[in-house]
Amino acid sequence: MKNIKLGLGIALIALGFASCKDEKQEKAQKTVDSYVTYVDSVKNVAAADLKENWKTVEAEYDRKSQEAQAALADLKDNSAATEKINASKIKYEEFRNQMATQFAPPAPSPKQQLRDALFGAGKIGDDMNFDWVNAKNIHSVYQQFVHTVEDNKDKYSREDWDEVKLMYEALDSRKNTVEKEGLTSEDNRKIAGLKIKFAPMYTVNRMGAKSEENKEAKK
Repeated sequence: MKNIKLGLGIALIALGFASCKDEKQEKAQKTVDSYVTYVDSVKNVAAADLKENWKTVEAEYDRKSQEAQAALADLKDNSAATEKINASKIKYEEFRNQMATQFAPPAPSPKQQLRDALFGAGKIGDDMNFDWVNAKNIHSVYQQFVHTVEDNKDKYSREDWDEVKLMYEALDSRKNTVEKEGLTSEDNRKIAGLKIKFAPMYTVNRMGAKSEENKEAKK
């Protein structure tokens, strides 16, 4: 009798282990399937909604990806599940790259690129606000401006030179204000030297650019 009870006990324990094992595998498979489903579902979301919630999307993807990878250890034969995970991983990476391109800010216009080169990225926009130029930094602003023009004088078109002149005159206008706000005589002298350097460089190269365009037009 004792042997029968003992045998039944062992059988129940074994059945319990088997049941737990099956549940573990079933849960692992669901975890893998949940990851695959998530990747497929994200691709169907409108780009505008994705852009607004992209950080959340990425965080959820990372969580599900890690869980799916860990679940493979609980599957007796995980070859099929591994293939599914790898396929979804590739699919998501391709999708992520597409979104990165789509979400990227538009390239600045040629005019804005020129302004960024002359003053620094984002310093001068369409409002042409020079309030950030003050007595302490105006000499370095002139330096960057004149040296940038000098480095690119052979590349500028006539339209570029017109933009350069517009920006130069705006900077000069700001200098008139800054002079009353504590501009040192030393910086003023250095700026005067840069202005002397710029004037003939502008005149000669602006004329050269116009001449080149006239030649091209005749062709």
